[in-house]
Amino acid sequence: MTDASTPVSEHHHADVSGGWLRPAVFGAMDGLVTNIALIAGVGGGGAEPRNIVLTGFAGLVAGAISMGLGEYTSVQSQNEQVAAEVAKERRELERNPAGEARELADAWVERGLPRDLAEQVADALRGNPKEALRVHVQEELGVDVNERPSPWTAAFSSFLCFSAGALVPLVTYLLGFSSLWLALAVGGLGLFVAGALVARFTNRKWWVSGGRQLLLGAAATAATYLVGRLIGVGVS
Repeated sequence: MTDASTPVSEHHHADVSGGWLRPAVFGAMDGLVTNIALIAGVGGGGAEPRNIVLTGFAGLVAGAISMGLGEYTSVQSQNEQVAAEVAKERRELERNPAGEARELADAWVERGLPRDLAEQVADALRGNPKEALRVHVQEELGVDVNERPSPWTAAFSSFLCFSAGALVPLVTYLLGFSSLWLALAVGGLGLFVAGALVARFTNRKWWVSGGRQLLLGAAATAATYLVGRLIGVGVS
């Protein structure tokens, strides 16, 4: 028995339903990797610093717009598909409420709930159509009808974070430095920091998350740098 004076331990979950974290992380990482690799490719081909900056900004603008539009379309399409399935489930509940109640009870029994209790709860839900729809959709589709991600949130998160990530490897050029390797080093630092920050949301070790992202970005950078060197040598 818990003493009334004992403080109740409370814990809070992070908001995983708002639709911003995945596109923000994906946008930032993609912006970093894309522009670091792009700069490495044109720099490896012998491009002048001015052309590298031009290429980097072109990649930033094109990539940010593409990411934003892609995220909007993806999330909106997903929401429309969910809405269509919810409408289908609503029609089934209106047409055959008893059968749907039995189906829900059977699902709960398979999870270990006693048959009489499962049927009692499923029958009780029939008196609350709105809640019945929510529970049926949750059980059958695995989604909450009241917590669908916003396509605009996803689009702006992706657009802004891609732009921020893509700007990092250009910082040294904008400050007047002309060294490709310095720009790549700053980009690599950005990758590590971004990966480490993600660990805050995933409870992974920050240095593991940061190191993983750095290695992945380094692999992409090495590949495009080699391609740039080969094409540059071939053209000259």
